[in-house]
Formats: sequence, C-alpha cells, structure tokens
Amino acid sequence: MCNVTINNQKYSTQKGKLLSEFLIDNGFKVVHTCGGRGVCGKCKVTVNGASVLSCKYVINGDITVELPLDGDILSETGAVTSGELTSNMCYCLDIGTTTIALALVSLDNKEVVKVATCTNPQVAFGGDVISRIDYCRQNGVDKLQKAVVDGINKLISRSGGFSCNDMFVSGNTTMLHLLLGKDPTSMGVAPYTPVFLASQMVKGEDIGINFVNNIISLPCISSFVGADLVAGLNYVDKPKKGRYNLLVDLGTNAEIILFSENEVLCTSAAAGPCFEGAGISCGMSATEGAIYSFELRDNAKIIKTICNTEPKGICGTGLVDVISELVKAHIIDETGYMECETYSIAENVYINQKDIRQYQLAKSAVYSAIITLMNIGNVQFSDVEHLYVSGGFSSKINIENAVKTGLLPFELKEKTEPVNNSSLLGAVKYSVEKNEISELIQNAKYIDLATNPKFSDLFIGNMEF
Repeated sequence: MCNVTINNQKYSTQKGKLLSEFLIDNGFKVVHTCGGRGVCGKCKVTVNGASVLSCKYVINGDITVELPLDGDILSETGAVTSGELTSNMCYCLDIGTTTIALALVSLDNKEVVKVATCTNPQVAFGGDVISRIDYCRQNGVDKLQKAVVDGINKLISRSGGFSCNDMFVSGNTTMLHLLLGKDPTSMGVAPYTPVFLASQMVKGEDIGINFVNNIISLPCISSFVGADLVAGLNYVDKPKKGRYNLLVDLGTNAEIILFSENEVLCTSAAAGPCFEGAGISCGMSATEGAIYSFELRDNAKIIKTICNTEPKGICGTGLVDVISELVKAHIIDETGYMECETYSIAENVYINQKDIRQYQLAKSAVYSAIITLMNIGNVQFSDVEHLYVSGGFSSKINIENAVKTGLLPFELKEKTEPVNNSSLLGAVKYSVEKNEISELIQNAKYIDLATNPKFSDLFIGNMEF
C-alpha cells in the first residue's frame, strides 16, 4: 500500500493505481477533458513538487499531491427568481455535459423561487459525451451515475433541501441515460441506438436523489438531439404561419432545430469542445479569471474576465472575440493562417495556430449544419423570424463577432437572440403548464449530417474566415 497526502490529510491506496482514478474514487474534483488519453493537459497536479498529468501518473510510492484551485463554472440560466416559498413546489433540472442547473419552482405562483448551478462532476470522466460513453464501455455506468447524483443532491441542499413531489429533468440523451443508470454504449457505435427516447419516470430514492418522490425526464428526439433541445423548443416563441425559427444550442455537440408551425427538422454537429474552453492551449471553463471578452482598440488590448480577476485563460466567448479581432487586424488571414507562432493575449495567456484550426472546425460545423437544414427544408433567410442561440456561453456571446468569424449566418445577424439556458427554462415552463410536450416533436425529422453530401461540401467551403 502507498500513502497519498492531500491537504494535510493522508489516504492509502494500492500500488500501481492511476492517480486520476484515486482522485475520482476519493471525491476530489479533477477534470479529464480528453477522457484520460493524456492529450488535453487539463488534469495537471503537483506530485512531490513536480507537475504531472494525473491520468498518466502511476502511484508507486508515498506521495504528496497539490491540486489546482478551480471554482465551479459560472452559468447564467436566465431565470428570474422570486425567493417566495409556497406549499406546492417542484424541482426542474438541466443536466448539461459541462454544467448542472437546478431550479426550485413554485407551482402555486408559476415562478422560479431559487436557482443553483455547479460543474457537472462527470467532467472527471471526460469533457464530452463520447469520452463518457467510452468510459462506460470499459467500466460500467455506476461511477458516472453516482457522480451526477451527488452533484444534484448538493444543489438541492444549496437550494434549502425542500421536499418536493416531482423533479422534471432535461438534458441531452446521454446525460439522461447516465442519470437513470442506463448503459449508453449503444449510442457510441452505429446505428447509435439509445435505450430510450420517451419520457421516463423513476422514484428519487431508487437512484439516490434526496427530497424528491418522482424523477420525470422530458422526451428526446434522437441519440444526438435530446430533451435539452425539446425543452428549448417548448420555451422559445413559435413562428407565425408560413415562417420558421431556428434554435441552436452551442456546445461540444451543437444541436440545431429548424421549426415552423407544423414542421421540425433537427440535427447535431460535432463542434468539438472549444466553445467550452477545452482543446485550446490556454482554454478554460467559464470560471474565475477566464477571459470572456476581448477587443483590440488602437493597438490596446481590452480584456474582461469573469469576477474581474487576473486573466488565467480563455473561455468560449473570449475565443470568439479573440479570433474575430485578430482577423479584423489581419493578424489572422482569411484561410486561418497566422504568421507568428503564438499571439499573446495576456501574461501566460495566448493562442496559436492549432487553436485557430480548432475554432475553424467548430464554427464551420455549426454554420454548415444550419445551412444544410435550411436547404433540406427549402427555407430562405427571409423565411426565418428568429435565430435563438442557447448554451453555456450564450449570455456573453458577442453576436457580431460570431457572425464575423462565420459561426452564425450574416443574413440572420439582426434576427439572432441569446436565450441563456433554454433547456432549464423550457423544463420550468413544462412544469407549470403541463402542456403536451411530446406533440411538439411527434413529426420531428432527424438529419444525419455524416451521410449528407451537402453538409460535407459546405463544411469544407466554410472553413475560411
């Protein structure tokens, strides 16, 4: 046995165990964006004074470990809270790949009482759904389920620990499988078949969630368009007769819905993790010190960080701004080429050519998916009333910069509207209205971009700025 000392507390573990596994087993917060492949560098810790990757470090003797200070991701839900408790309440929950958001809702007043958010503890097992599915394939679903349930219980406690009969849950299809302890591995290989898509109901005590009798998940459309988009569809305005709206949820897996009064086309695009600060050299989640806004003004760098602290890295919205400003200043050319190896944004914070390429892949995937859906639906830009942008960073995204870099269509710039967490807000709306949410998606058609030649051509053509 080996001794591991963390925060002056001593633990024992077997020789030969990966440090990352030890940290997960003992409840320490650690991020493995790449799923433990040793390529993202986000799980660095200090062992006996030396910096190591915890996912690759094998414990072979007594060690002292120092963990980096990393706060929870700051997530703006867009919910207006009243703080007024009533006798008839419920919980609404959005399980995002990166963050979890919980709302305590008064069913009497039909309003949100409190909101609490935290980082999804499952980031310890991978930064995206594919990494977590791979982990389940090798190790089963139990640890991932326990991680998210523990996170939910902490949010319930932070919200006052009120007993409620129902909790309405939204999230992508994989997140709902992991919450309910269902093996998601069939969604990781063709033909990508989920265990369920319809709404599910289980007892809170059966999966370990406190203070709740019934857990009710909202329905999904496909393996890659989940209840989070269905909830969003429930929340945003419906277009007028003969017109269309778009809902784009920006994340590692960008989900997109084009809908009219009686038609729903949807798809998902593998945008990669750069919108959440991962896969970028100095990228980070939207935590304290993350650069969320950047501007070049008369050669001066105007930087805004979360909590107004010293810059530590770049989150998704900051990356959009940096790329846009450098393209405008001709530091990055239209092909994405940057002559200098790195561009310094702040002390110890920079971007390089690889980061630019990652953004190009992500922005082209999203833009091309939007245009592909419009082409299939024979929809013109003039037919679209609103483009709603949801996701973890929608509250701080600079729409003009997103358009300039080719993430969103220029023709829809004036029609684009951020909606914060449409998944949570849509679940709240469902909880108080109890509308037939399944009717919204009964005729929904999923478009597989992987087999669509139009998307492939657009993707290549939209790589440039």
